[in-house]
Amino acid sequence: MKTIEEIVTIANERRASDIHISCGVPVMLRVDGELEKLDEDVLSYEDCENLGKRLAADRFSEILHSGELDLAESISGSRVRINLYRSKGSVSAALRILHDHIPELSTLGLPKVVAEFPTYSKGIILVTGETGSGKSTTMASILNEINHTRREHIITLEDPIEYLYTDDKCLISQREIGNDTTSYAEGLRAILREDPDVILIGEMRDGETIETALTAAETGHLVFATLHTNSAVDSVDRIVGTFPAEKQQQIRMQLSTTLKAVLSQQLLVRKGGKGRAAACEAMIVTPAIRNQIREGNTAQMQSSLLGSANIGAITMDNCLINMVKTNVIEPQTAIEAANNADYVKQNVGGGRPAGFDVRR
Repeated sequence: MKTIEEIVTIANERRASDIHISCGVPVMLRVDGELEKLDEDVLSYEDCENLGKRLAADRFSEILHSGELDLAESISGSRVRINLYRSKGSVSAALRILHDHIPELSTLGLPKVVAEFPTYSKGIILVTGETGSGKSTTMASILNEINHTRREHIITLEDPIEYLYTDDKCLISQREIGNDTTSYAEGLRAILREDPDVILIGEMRDGETIETALTAAETGHLVFATLHTNSAVDSVDRIVGTFPAEKQQQIRMQLSTTLKAVLSQQLLVRKGGKGRAAACEAMIVTPAIRNQIREGNTAQMQSSLLGSANIGAITMDNCLINMVKTNVIEPQTAIEAANNADYVKQNVGGGRPAGFDVRR
């Protein structure tokens, strides 16, 4: 059996984004979005237990009680996010390989308007997308830009801590759920007594966390947070829908005054099959969008987003069309990733034969 250090080294050599360890099959790597075997060696129950013990160290017993454990550490020169869990009685693991350094914001291929996010002084900026869409990297790059350009106190709440920052002009306090505070909600309440200027919330999971984040933004802080949603409109609906009906109007009011921008992203395989590129929707909150949030007319927000291109906003579908026209991705890739597959297909051509059922 290979050591975890050897596994991570090979994964890096093969440009893998994720490593999967599971009993009864070889170690699997995710390369350019698809799973492939590391080698032909099938992992036994004992192999998985030993790898789990190495990764969890003195916290291994927690898996016996809760069934899963989130960690992060540096392995073979790479920062690795780790989720250990039990499956059919044996230890399994999913490892996400992070950049060994925080990339420059300008190198991520994001909409140009994102370069303005580190200059904002207050309000909430959401970075959304499914797991593995690059949210953590985007957030880290934005915060690091602030670190290099402003003299402020940044506090992060993460589960687990992923990227490690080196203080430059800013003081950066990184707090990990489970080790440094019991929960997002508890940590966020305490943050307001810790003199922050900029706050990063790894994920807004519940109403209490959302309410405290809104309060922090209302009192003059700049708040960054992530959600597992696929569009700007979905993000607003998800936040409001977290609360009971009698409280939703209050949340709409708070959100309408604090939300500054929503960046939704997904990672797609590049043309030729090697590497991945970010496709993004960027919504900048205009007075019209503020009114729509406040009045609950989120269905109209897409039209307002389309009409905000002059200030740098872009819909996901128009981003996909641009990526095809600049030879970044294949037409079929764009169609399958689209919110409105018919619209994208009309503008890029290609795709599978007429009548093919494109899953949205």
